[in-house]
Amino acid sequence: MARVPWLRILDMLIGVSDLARGGRGRPTLEAESASQQLAPGSRALGHLETRLAGVVVAALREAFDRDTHRLELERQQVEAERAHAERALRLELLRQAGDREIGRLRLVAAVAVASWLGTLFFSTRLIGAGIGPRVAVGGGWLLLIGALAAAFAGQSRVAGALDRMDGEASGPLASGLFGVLAPWLIVAGLAAIAAAVLIA
Repeated sequence: MARVPWLRILDMLIGVSDLARGGRGRPTLEAESASQQLAPGSRALGHLETRLAGVVVAALREAFDRDTHRLELERQQVEAERAHAERALRLELLRQAGDREIGRLRLVAAVAVASWLGTLFFSTRLIGAGIGPRVAVGGGWLLLIGALAAAFAGQSRVAGALDRMDGEASGPLASGLFGVLAPWLIVAGLAAIAAAVLIA
């Protein structure tokens, strides 16, 4: 008894029906392989995804670097502006201190002149007295004139220091020894004149 190849016959019938439909039934092997290559996770699409990911990472890195550089420049600019403002504030404080010192020395000079002019009223009474009151009055006047000269010297020293200050704070502005001596010379001069009045 001959065997009938049913499976082959069935396969042929299916093939003929596929041909009759125009090849719409089953995709060909080439179409299947092309669709498999473009499927997510496949090797061909993997290279494309890797390239795109590399481009995106490079763009992000460039944007982050640019932002970091911009932030660093802004930080440096803010730091420079802060340093400039601090330097301007220090200079302004030094100028104000210099102006106060000049004002103090002008007051000392005015007190020295007023004291000297005030002692002129007593001079007629003291000149007629003996040699002791005359020497005391003369010494008092010399001390008052020395106080006036010291006040002027201190003023010129502070004014010169203010003029030399070209944007850099060099240190505290002081009138030095002249500014310290001027009030004490006034006190000593007035004390000498008071002693002359008491002696006469």
